[in-house]
Amino acid sequence: MSDPEMTEAVLIDGNLYVKQPDGSLRPSAGKTDFAKLAAMSEEEIEAAALNDPDALPMTDEQWAEAMKVPRKRYIHLGVDDDVLSWFKSHGRGYQTRINAVLRRYVETHRKAG
Repeated sequence: MSDPEMTEAVLIDGNLYVKQPDGSLRPSAGKTDFAKLAAMSEEEIEAAALNDPDALPMTDEQWAEAMKVPRKRYIHLGVDDDVLSWFKSHGRGYQTRINAVLRRYVETHRKAG
């Protein structure tokens, strides 16, 4: 994202996440009333979105900057106790941070060829 004031949000399997400065993703606390939304017609949803400045349709430029987030696979992984303790000591989201470290490693080595 080019605007430092903006927060980058990512939708994965219908769940909204906020991208952190370290590249990790934190689940977003949503405020959507899904029962109300389900009762609305497509026309009502579109009209409500157009009247909400935070929900305006994305421009072609914004879509061009959008990124596809890989689907997660859940595995059993052995990690050294001290490594796991260090990540856990930094609070919630330690698994996401571990994934961010692995992703950076992969991206660095892909570029190196």
